[in-house]
Amino acid sequence: MTIAGASSGHFTDEAGRWLMLRGVNLGGSSKVPALPDGRTHNTEGFYEGENVSFVGRPFPLGEADGHFSRLARWGQNFVRLVVTWEAIEHGGPGLYDAAYLQYLEGIAESAARHGISLYIDPHQDVWSRWTGGDGAPLWTLEAVGFEPRNLHASGAAMLHQEMGEHYPQMQWFSNHLRLACATMFTLFFGGNDFAPGIEAGGVPVQEFLQEHYIEAFGALAERLAAYPNVVGFGSMNEPGEGFIGLKALWAPRKDMVLPGLAPTPWEALRAGEGIATTAEHIEVRGGALRSVGRVALGTPGVRAWKDGEVCVWRRVGVWDIEHGEAVLKKPQWFALGGAGPDGAPDAQTPNFHHMFNQRYLKPFAAKFAARIGPVGGKQNRFMIFVESSPLGEMPGFTGASLGAAPRESGEAAAPPVIVNESHWYDSLTLTLKRWTGFLGYDSTLQKVIIGPGAVRRNFREALARVVRHSRDFMGNAPALLGEFGLPFDLNGRRAYRTGNFRVHQRALSSYYEALDANLLSATLWNYTPDNTHAQGDGWNGEDLSVFCAEDGGGRALAGFVRPYALAVAGNILMMQFDRRRGRFVLEYMPDFSVAAPSEVFVPMLQFPRGASVSASGATFAEPSLKIEGKTHSTLAPTEPERYFVLRLSPEPDAQRCRLTIVRL
Repeated sequence: MTIAGASSGHFTDEAGRWLMLRGVNLGGSSKVPALPDGRTHNTEGFYEGENVSFVGRPFPLGEADGHFSRLARWGQNFVRLVVTWEAIEHGGPGLYDAAYLQYLEGIAESAARHGISLYIDPHQDVWSRWTGGDGAPLWTLEAVGFEPRNLHASGAAMLHQEMGEHYPQMQWFSNHLRLACATMFTLFFGGNDFAPGIEAGGVPVQEFLQEHYIEAFGALAERLAAYPNVVGFGSMNEPGEGFIGLKALWAPRKDMVLPGLAPTPWEALRAGEGIATTAEHIEVRGGALRSVGRVALGTPGVRAWKDGEVCVWRRVGVWDIEHGEAVLKKPQWFALGGAGPDGAPDAQTPNFHHMFNQRYLKPFAAKFAARIGPVGGKQNRFMIFVESSPLGEMPGFTGASLGAAPRESGEAAAPPVIVNESHWYDSLTLTLKRWTGFLGYDSTLQKVIIGPGAVRRNFREALARVVRHSRDFMGNAPALLGEFGLPFDLNGRRAYRTGNFRVHQRALSSYYEALDANLLSATLWNYTPDNTHAQGDGWNGEDLSVFCAEDGGGRALAGFVRPYALAVAGNILMMQFDRRRGRFVLEYMPDFSVAAPSEVFVPMLQFPRGASVSASGATFAEPSLKIEGKTHSTLAPTEPERYFVLRLSPEPDAQRCRLTIVRL
């Protein structure tokens, strides 16, 4: 199956068929180096960011065919391949790891052998490993004056590597509120406006950071342009807004109330200077996130900055020290574009998430697309998958609004093909690591949902918003849920003691039912080949991998290895699988101008006793079974890992085709 482009809000192949993409993120430990072992419970070599290697993430090349073969048997035809900026350019500005780029070519080759397409996910979480996540190289922090070894002690970041077993579960994202991460994202996206005169490498800091990032992934794009199964690049995973758009630096961020310490920007700035500071501590209480008191932030006397370096924001006049006291001079500096002609902030914008997307994310995405798209001698060789801040809004721009890459041939330039790559998690299950089936949390309405039916409806509506947004605000761009999933160490790690993953199967089934209801393509977070019970995915205590060798390989397979329409010659009207009853239904309006048949993936894992297959308005075939021309047949029981691909052809006068598969 080759993904050729997009049409009417969905992915298409060269024959014009509607493609449903289902796959995984590969993988969780790709965020950290293989040598030295960078999993976040380790400290060896952590502050030696130059001499690392990501070759072998997600797995050694010798194991690639085995993993991709397994994913193909599971019906996972699309992979979001996690690649960090650090993995490419850890050696220093402009120094690319040639061995790693060659390794990624080998990964693409192996995926192609198993019929799997992929796109590159330039992954980061809260900027870098030294700010509590992953992504950017160490030298980016040093280039603006930070001392990485002081970031944790100063309260500018919270690090698993420094806290060890005391690191709290699922709180890495609170680093968005801390000084180091917020500063780096503000400089990356808005340094020209908010840090005028601040340079790195002899150029304005925004240009320095963006150009190195874009060129690093441009180098990778040039290496992968020859592989047809590599269909696109994400612009950036979950980009942070930093301080951009904040109306008052002394005020708490109500849009980002997260478990753990929740400093205001002014508290983060003072702590980073080594000034004794406290911040609100947030916990889940009574079904809501609430402050439970104030806790010390940072260590008095320990600065986040190198000796002799002045805080970036003090240099531009946001704050200063007067008569021995820290004084906030421009509390509205980040409200909209820094200083106007009279030194006052520009006019206020009511929705700063929208402002970030339009004024800062959009120009960056346009630059990224202009560099990545026209490689390999072909205009717009790659689709561009875009997303916005994880707690902000989905992007509201189109491929046409990003502009078109210039062409040397003189041909009319075409805009890039963009994809709405939104993320969604069942936040109550993710953060509390508990699954009941009757409790959920609506992050949009900020309220608890009670009742199994209400929870399932809430999931469907959350994903429906993604599809509607693509249609209404992104020029009907195709949508792909780039991340969703659940922790496998749920409910006190009970499944690891019992070997029973039925709870996980039920949770995953509810997510996939919501995907099916919205005909939404998706890549599950995640598949980590070296996942263990003790360390999970190897990053900040997360444990979301559907693969674990200690559990015999795949786990909770019945939750996500499901029948679905691979490719449909027409418009899909409905796709539904009831896992409990073992009943799959697909309905579509045939397009007789498409010569290729429709194809449906049928895993025998869901039909261990065989299945009855019937069709109306169409005939179906599966070559190995020789059932050409049948409108009804029976699939005999077979081994669980076997699968069939049923091929449907509409009858000459069919207005609607319906395929039904029922477990015997």
